[in-house]
Amino acid sequence: MATMNHFGMTLRGWRERMSPQDSGLEADGERRISGLRREELARLAGISVDYVVRLEQGRARNPSAQVVTALARALRLDTSERDHLFRCAHLAPPAAGDVLRHIPMRVQRLVNQLGAIPVGVFAADWTLIGWNRMWTAAVGDPRVYGWAERNLVAGMFRASDGQGPDPVAAWPVRSWKGDEAQEEDLVADLRVTAAAHPHDVRLASLVENLLRNNPRFARLWFHGTAGPYVGDRKTIEHPLVGDIALDVEVLVPAGTGLRIVTYATAAETTDAEKLDLLRATFCAPRPPVRTTKTPGS
Repeated sequence: MATMNHFGMTLRGWRERMSPQDSGLEADGERRISGLRREELARLAGISVDYVVRLEQGRARNPSAQVVTALARALRLDTSERDHLFRCAHLAPPAAGDVLRHIPMRVQRLVNQLGAIPVGVFAADWTLIGWNRMWTAAVGDPRVYGWAERNLVAGMFRASDGQGPDPVAAWPVRSWKGDEAQEEDLVADLRVTAAAHPHDVRLASLVENLLRNNPRFARLWFHGTAGPYVGDRKTIEHPLVGDIALDVEVLVPAGTGLRIVTYATAAETTDAEKLDLLRATFCAPRPPVRTTKTPGS
């Protein structure tokens, strides 16, 4: 059975959806299609018309990365569509730029809606860039974690050598899988991020420092796995309410690379009651301040 010509079908569909005006060309006379002609796309991409025809018909199936880049630019594809075109050509998508280290408004709105549970927002390199009041109530104030650059991986491997504070909080937070398994999972995730952002100077510096100063990180980096961090189950040894067992889930908003880390537990459990107590203690709305007028004021 012949393989489907995904590249050709995609290229033709996106060529026909793009108007000459959108591409900066002037429409000339009657047109049988509303989109670009093959010769127009070829001119914009700097390749031959014959090659465009062969690509669309599936007679040419291995375009170079330079050709796919030129076609994506000519068709004004966004990042996700460009990456799809590369995959259709059986090529790896281009590396991304720097790791996103700010929280877009749409993500902030989502975090605000999750205010009843502890939520921390990490960049793809595991730098903590935002958290809510329940995070501070349950996991401690990030300002006292002692992580270099507020980075979880840097803090974890510093602590694993006995050189710093607890890696996860101002008070102990323990993975049910064990600290070593958690380290392996985070390094595997960081390897994926480093490969996707090879030109990020800050990320490269983080990895180089850890490789130089922590043998365990170096071993995991060179011999460990690569893959996304998918969550965990942890126990927080909380100084106010005692141990709390919580499920850790990781949400990755599309197109951001951010990790929204949430701590939650089943309803109507002792752990849920402890979270409720923390919520009432630390996150209850504050009553308005009332002032009393003095006579004559």
